[in-house]
Amino acid sequence: MSMSPRIVAVFGATGTQGSSVVQALLADGTFIPRAITRNSNSEKALKLKALGAEVAQADLWDIDSLKQALSGVEAVFGVTDYYDPKNFAQGHNSEMLLGKNLVDASKATDVKYFIWSSLPHCTRVSNGKYANVYHFDNKANVDDYLRDSGVPHSILYTGWFLENLWNYNALMPVLDSDCLELTAARYDPQSPQYFTWVERDLGQCALALLKQYKDRDSEVLSRTFYAISAKLNYTQFASILQEALGKPVSFVPSHTTGMQEMDDMYAFQSEFGLYPQTAIPDPHLISLGVKFHTLEEFSQEIKGRYA
Repeated sequence: MSMSPRIVAVFGATGTQGSSVVQALLADGTFIPRAITRNSNSEKALKLKALGAEVAQADLWDIDSLKQALSGVEAVFGVTDYYDPKNFAQGHNSEMLLGKNLVDASKATDVKYFIWSSLPHCTRVSNGKYANVYHFDNKANVDDYLRDSGVPHSILYTGWFLENLWNYNALMPVLDSDCLELTAARYDPQSPQYFTWVERDLGQCALALLKQYKDRDSEVLSRTFYAISAKLNYTQFASILQEALGKPVSFVPSHTTGMQEMDDMYAFQSEFGLYPQTAIPDPHLISLGVKFHTLEEFSQEIKGRYA
């Protein structure tokens, strides 16, 4: 008798995080990823289908659609997008409400394991100094809700995405020169940053947890993990990029991103650090077999983008 397929519902599957998880699941073959998307006919969704993923349509605002999409699902990779225009329009707490909907739907459909992609609570950590970093606090509030829900889970924290270099133009050529500038707003050049190479490392972290949550439940369930590829300051990162790209790279802290919330996020990270009490790379993930990539490897791989 053949085993029924082990399906993992992946939210944000057409985004940076979700697509990393889908790719890792497809490459490994233990699980079938079910990409959950609001538009199952989008170009990105159809591409995932062509690669072998299932695609299901659901909206985080609509809990019935979530329950349908989670039918027959063993595990969930959950992430929300604060800056999605539909969510953003619903106000500062929208992301927390969506995360709660997802936990509720997972509980209702008897999901066996839930990985929640999260971030620190800036208001709490800074004792109220940085109270406007909603896309952090919302996710952290869902952590609490998830812990109280009884759904078997792990929380997976992420850092500053290395993909921001091109997705948000954090690394840009300087006009009329061969130089590149790495920028982050309000960042002390000596303050460490916590970097996540999402494409290469996030998916393998999720996969390791998914493959071992049953056999090594005491090491996985109700625990917090850190999907952080490297910890160092932006000045050090600039010199690694310079070495690989073969052209001068300097770190230039900017005064503003043009968005108060993002400025506060960077100021918070610079002053408090994302995960100051944590060993990086995460020894618990390493003991589960995760092999994190280095910034040197990352810098070599992106050479073509900055040639």
